Amino acid sequence: MVVSVRSWVANEGGKHLVLILWLGANTWLFLRTFLIYSTGQQYYYLYKMLGLGLCISRASASVLNLNCSLVLLPMCRSLVTYLRGTRTVSSRKTRRLLDKSKTFHVACGVSICIFSVLHVSAHLANVVNFSVSFTDDLPALNVARYRGEDPRLIILTTVPGITGVLLVLILFLMFTASSYCVRGALKYQTNIEAHPPGCLRANQSSPERQGEELEQGEDEERTCREEARFQPHYPQTWLWVSGPLCLYCAERFYRYIRSSDPVTIVTVIRHPCDVIEVRMLKRDFKARPGQYIVLNCPGVSSFENHPFTLTTCPTEKKETFGIHLRVVGDWTERFTELLLPEPGMESEILPMVQQRRYPKLYVDGPFGSPSEEVFNYEVSLCVAGGIGVTPFACVLHALLDGWMGFRLRRLYFVWVCRELQSFYWFAELLCALHHKLWQENRPDYLNLKLYVSQTDTLQSMSEEKYSPLSSRLQVGRPRWKLLFDEIGKTNKHKRVGVFCCGPKGISRTLRRLCNSDRYAGTTFEFNKESFS
Repeated sequence: MVVSVRSWVANEGGKHLVLILWLGANTWLFLRTFLIYSTGQQYYYLYKMLGLGLCISRASASVLNLNCSLVLLPMCRSLVTYLRGTRTVSSRKTRRLLDKSKTFHVACGVSICIFSVLHVSAHLANVVNFSVSFTDDLPALNVARYRGEDPRLIILTTVPGITGVLLVLILFLMFTASSYCVRGALKYQTNIEAHPPGCLRANQSSPERQGEELEQGEDEERTCREEARFQPHYPQTWLWVSGPLCLYCAERFYRYIRSSDPVTIVTVIRHPCDVIEVRMLKRDFKARPGQYIVLNCPGVSSFENHPFTLTTCPTEKKETFGIHLRVVGDWTERFTELLLPEPGMESEILPMVQQRRYPKLYVDGPFGSPSEEVFNYEVSLCVAGGIGVTPFACVLHALLDGWMGFRLRRLYFVWVCRELQSFYWFAELLCALHHKLWQENRPDYLNLKLYVSQTDTLQSMSEEKYSPLSSRLQVGRPRWKLLFDEIGKTNKHKRVGVFCCGPKGISRTLRRLCNSDRYAGTTFEFNKESFS
């Protein structure tokens, strides 16, 4: 499939531009530091003793400083959500870049791992060179106490060595090795004018250097006036990390205060196919369609937090908000047992409400996600796979509640499920929105397509109230190319927002189609749902 340059730039250009700038900054910083330590006069003696290990250790340390200062910024979720929701970030391209914050965080983490290995390896080579290249001529520069000293002894008997090993062990457990091994052992010369690098000294005792002195003669400019003096480097990492770290800690403290009050669970509804709906109430809680929250239930685990997309947002008429979660895994199973004490009860097609004393639950958020951009396109295509329908359910609720002030003029909604009963999660919502649009004489506003992929025990939505869905239900998988051709022909010279929340196979197919050149005049901008 041929890639369209225009579509590729719209979908991938911004991300790759940031990646190139980031790689350029890392490369420039590495080369700059490498050259400083390899050619700088203040490091002449140290470079002569340690060789390339000095340059590589310090250059990799500079790259680590940069990435350690950047790695925490994408994880300031409240800050990213604030930027997405303010007029400060008015460009849709900029907001889409903010949605890639998790990818940038991962890239910084990978670079920290790579350069930490390089940094530690170079410092291990430096320790060996300190032992092998021990000289009595430069006692202040030596870390080893005598020639041939065991490098392991140097590491374990010096403060920089011990702290470096501890930091590496700690950060290894965090999968990001550190850059501080032997950081205080490297020194630079402070009296270059009085003692030029490589100059001859009056008390020189080396026979080789005495021969050089006879060849060069009594050159006053090359004869030093005093002994070389050296000073250790002061730690610099805190200058890079302290700002982002303080910002991250302040953001975490703000989130802790905001989520300290438990929410009130209003209703718990059991849906088919092991899906639970939880409706909650929290004072001063505001959210926009497409956002997600993070749940913490001490009754299950005080240290586990799990993100869930909002399926209903608070409005002026109702203050409750809700989520749908699928019971998969230990946490959701235990959480469901606390909410509904009879998990063995048979699921029915229609939701069944059970009221009881619910466990304590804390909510952090809301946080922004790519699905917020659905309303910022004139035409949007929402593709959901199974429980991935949750962010778009909140969008449908907003349309049903009569939200105003958005650009959206047509919505294509495709929902693919393995089982027919999964459609009953939001069957009443879809039917209510269908009737509302027909009453407002806008039947083409919502183009609904439902696909059931599992045909072994195929049934039909025979209930009369679900007749609008039965006519739109198809068996099998969507023919994505035909769907994109239809949308492209109907919406020429427009930008269509494509939003996906589902399996990776569907996501890859949609991304490839969005970047293809099949649709002249129509640009499809791909947005993948993710929790940053």
